[in-house]
Amino acid sequence: MVSLGCAKNRVDSENMLGMLRQRGYEIVGDPAEADVLFVNTCGFIESAKEESIDAIFEMAQYKKQGNKKLFVTGCLAQRYPEALMEEIPEIDGILGVAEYARLFDMMEASEKGEKPCYTANGARFLHTPRVLTTPGYSAYVKISDGCDNRCTYCAIPLIRGGYSSRPFDDIVEECKTLASQGVTELTLIAQDTSRYGCDLGDGHYQLPELLEAVSAIEGVHWVRVLYCYPDSTEDRLLDTIQRLPKVAPYLDLPLQHIDDDLLRRMNRRGSADWIKSRIAECRKRGIILRTTMIVGFPGETDAQFQTLLDFVKEARFDRLGAFTYSAEEGTAAAKMPDQIDEDVKTARLDQLMMLQQGIAMEINEARVGTECEVLVDGFDEESGRFYGRSLLEAPESDGCIWLDAEDLTPGQYVNVRITGADAYDLEGEIL
Repeated sequence: MVSLGCAKNRVDSENMLGMLRQRGYEIVGDPAEADVLFVNTCGFIESAKEESIDAIFEMAQYKKQGNKKLFVTGCLAQRYPEALMEEIPEIDGILGVAEYARLFDMMEASEKGEKPCYTANGARFLHTPRVLTTPGYSAYVKISDGCDNRCTYCAIPLIRGGYSSRPFDDIVEECKTLASQGVTELTLIAQDTSRYGCDLGDGHYQLPELLEAVSAIEGVHWVRVLYCYPDSTEDRLLDTIQRLPKVAPYLDLPLQHIDDDLLRRMNRRGSADWIKSRIAECRKRGIILRTTMIVGFPGETDAQFQTLLDFVKEARFDRLGAFTYSAEEGTAAAKMPDQIDEDVKTARLDQLMMLQQGIAMEINEARVGTECEVLVDGFDEESGRFYGRSLLEAPESDGCIWLDAEDLTPGQYVNVRITGADAYDLEGEIL
């Protein structure tokens, strides 16, 4: 299986692999050895679509070596099933994001010579064992699917549908199962985690209660939550993060911009003043912040971009990622006038990231001399050094802490003093 895109897509891949293993299939790492090939695609932005198409064509080449089946699943499959079938005849079946329960229906129909294509909306959450593709001590847990925010630049609601919270007890049960299998770090993910529970029970947000329940599970050492939305990031959530020692004092709060006019045209709820109040409340509680920004949104003026730069200088985010605006088919923003030239977008991205690089360097340098607990992630053969992360570094998205040590084991927790820093990574010594 080739799994592309975000961590949420990774969880879907792990669920499918779990179903296949339960049915007796053996998972192999070499496509040449496989009888069945899967590509779980991403369709979020143009570059992700291109990567998915390239992966499908690459896997299709292996069909020349024998009687193999090629199945395409995930977001791109959900959005463009007919086009994929027509343009890539090597595909034997397509499964959309809400149809993973029909995995074996698709495979059986293909064995009969059909080319099944299942992309209807339906139940999203599977009660199946997972095959983790992360290290055995760390796992992502999806707590909801879909999105109701309807940002004008984003295709996710067109692909994944409206917001749907996973049942509370299902999440806790899965976390207990993962902990019993040796997982010590759990990362709760969704398109919008802070809204979790809004469609359950009395309609109030239940992420604080979920964090309480998950952090109480025996064997769980760290809990992290990613992808919150500013207007649903309440003080009650921030208080819970601050109070629970196992929960990372870390918030991923994608803001996209700070100019009020652009926020309105992006259909982002919450004003610049509200966003700044959220940042202030996080800082009061010692919560570090990661965010994402979009540059080159239709109509973004030089003055509005300067407003963004000024805000980033003022806010001093611990982590910041940025993207150039991508016009996605079917979204409101793709039809807006005043689309920005690619050269201008790229120049703005470079300017923003250079600014953030300096800020990140200063923040990391301020950590030199401090002590922290580090989860060992692995050993780098080239440098001959181990590396890991503290509670302040999320897996796969943030930098690492390089360790001068011997005989460490991935999954081990060690106490470390930070001894050096650059803009992305830190160095430490074992205490």
